Amino acid sequence: MDSRARTELLTQQVAESLQGSGVVVDEVVVQQAGRRRLVRVFVARDVDGLDPDDTTSAVEPLTLDEIAVATRTVSDTLDSTDAMGTGPYTLEVSSPGVDRPLGSPAQFRRNVGRLVTVSRTDGSPVTGRLVRVDADGVRLEDVRAGNDDPAGKQPQDGKGLELAWPTIERAAVQVEFSRPDGKDH
Repeated sequence: MDSRARTELLTQQVAESLQGSGVVVDEVVVQQAGRRRLVRVFVARDVDGLDPDDTTSAVEPLTLDEIAVATRTVSDTLDSTDAMGTGPYTLEVSSPGVDRPLGSPAQFRRNVGRLVTVSRTDGSPVTGRLVRVDADGVRLEDVRAGNDDPAGKQPQDGKGLELAWPTIERAAVQVEFSRPDGKDH
């Protein structure tokens, strides 16, 4: 079995084992590390169970206890199947860090309330607070256009900006050491 097929099989098996737990698989990465393989499973809170009419509430990150339970579930799943073959491997289960790019609507939804920089398909970047995610796209508040000032000292126009999904090329959460809402997670 080639590595891509193995990763797809692992992703499917792990996703099935976590169904109903409130935790979903964000990504599975398998890397060769010497004689062992490193299996990294990134998990996140399931946003499909949220009220579909609520597009603006912050989603709480996973707790360490939830990640520990997910780790046991993933480990048991890998031990009970032959998806990893007979060779040794190391398993890491964690939540995606803030440095991971946002690609899917679910990834955006988990980051409502955070400062994000969005690169648009026309090539122009925009930074703002993600305040809503719905089927049509996202809404940013306190928008700053451009990336010319990495220190973030550009004047804020205070306006909101609606971005439709087709206009978003990529996005990333910006690290904030002191958020305006007082939450630092």
